[in-house]
Amino acid sequence: MMPDVLAKGRASCYKARDAFYACLEKESDKKPTEIATVGLLYPSECKKSRAEFVNRCRPTWVKHFDRQYCARRRVQRLLDSDGSRRGPLSIPESSNPKP
Repeated sequence: MMPDVLAKGRASCYKARDAFYACLEKESDKKPTEIATVGLLYPSECKKSRAEFVNRCRPTWVKHFDRQYCARRRVQRLLDSDGSRRGPLSIPESSNPKP
């Protein structure tokens, strides 16, 4: 296979990926009704862009990008929270301390 063919395929995949995740961000206020890989939920308004993303990218890439997106969202949720989850953990003292 020629390198330019591979580069075009990657570019096409990235474009479809970006369109799908942009749709997720745009429609984030809608209730997710569809299930993707790794437990990612998305609204039905993004079905078309999801299908395009899945068709243009390798299945392992789709799974990888979904995992990355979920991890970024999880971190963002923690950073946006009221701060109660951040900081050192408080571990209860044991009633039988070991010497």
